[in-house]
Amino acid sequence: MIEFKKPQLSDMEWIKEAMHDSDAMACEYCFGNLYMWTEIYENTVANYNGVFIARDGTDRPMYLYPCGEGDKKAAIEELIKYSANDGWPLELYCLTPESVRELDSMFPDKFDYIEMREYFDYLYFSEDLGNLAGRKYHAKRNHISYFKKTFNWQYEKITKDNICDCYRMNEEWEKENKEYDDGSLTDELDAITRAFKNFDELGFVGGLIRVDGRVVAYTFGEPINDKVFCTHVEKAFADIRGAYPMINQQFCLNELMGYKYINREDDTGDEGLRQAKQSYYPAILLPKFRAVYKG
Repeated sequence: MIEFKKPQLSDMEWIKEAMHDSDAMACEYCFGNLYMWTEIYENTVANYNGVFIARDGTDRPMYLYPCGEGDKKAAIEELIKYSANDGWPLELYCLTPESVRELDSMFPDKFDYIEMREYFDYLYFSEDLGNLAGRKYHAKRNHISYFKKTFNWQYEKITKDNICDCYRMNEEWEKENKEYDDGSLTDELDAITRAFKNFDELGFVGGLIRVDGRVVAYTFGEPINDKVFCTHVEKAFADIRGAYPMINQQFCLNELMGYKYINREDDTGDEGLRQAKQSYYPAILLPKFRAVYKG
């Protein structure tokens, strides 16, 4: 029987181990990401004989495609029963093409697969984001050059000594953007607050940019595995030209060059965000699917 519970910091070790074993590149396979959004999405987790399962509890429940070294087929069979008791056919999310092939081999013609373009992850070579070499990054380099020539700036790694400055900057950023808020900014602030309170424990890595001592941009994330780092949050004041490309590049140069790829997550279907992510020319646009049980 599957028993779900809210994820706690004490669960981090075994969940990270299961996620690491999956060799996944998707942003959903990050414990810190799961933990910081737990209250908003009512996430719960379970260990089914060595298989990690996460449940999204809002509206119609969905389940992250399981990972770990246990019997994945047995875990999914149990999930089919569990979901049926809730009155729904099982729905799994965050399936890559490889996951689709695996699930279909275990359960031939038992699931419908739905492509979710708004949840495709954008992965970049760290060398590309750090060096911004070539004609395609000409505009990015111009913005960064302007920033460096115009402002008295400095980069810092986020630590317990300066994280409160990031929080104050984030509150200011939220106020400036509240006219566009549909509730998501409030949720995001709650998630970021949870992340900041447990920053070191969760293994987050972040950086900030100051101008004349004031934080004007910050970012943070965590490793998915030894090859891929996932950036969860990036904030900058839009009226400071070059602040966004500057924090992007400086964070990469100072903290992330040891990783092959940087996952900057999805675009949620927002056209402006999609254009911004495409302007950095992803090395991989990672497809994701949902699978709905047909039984």
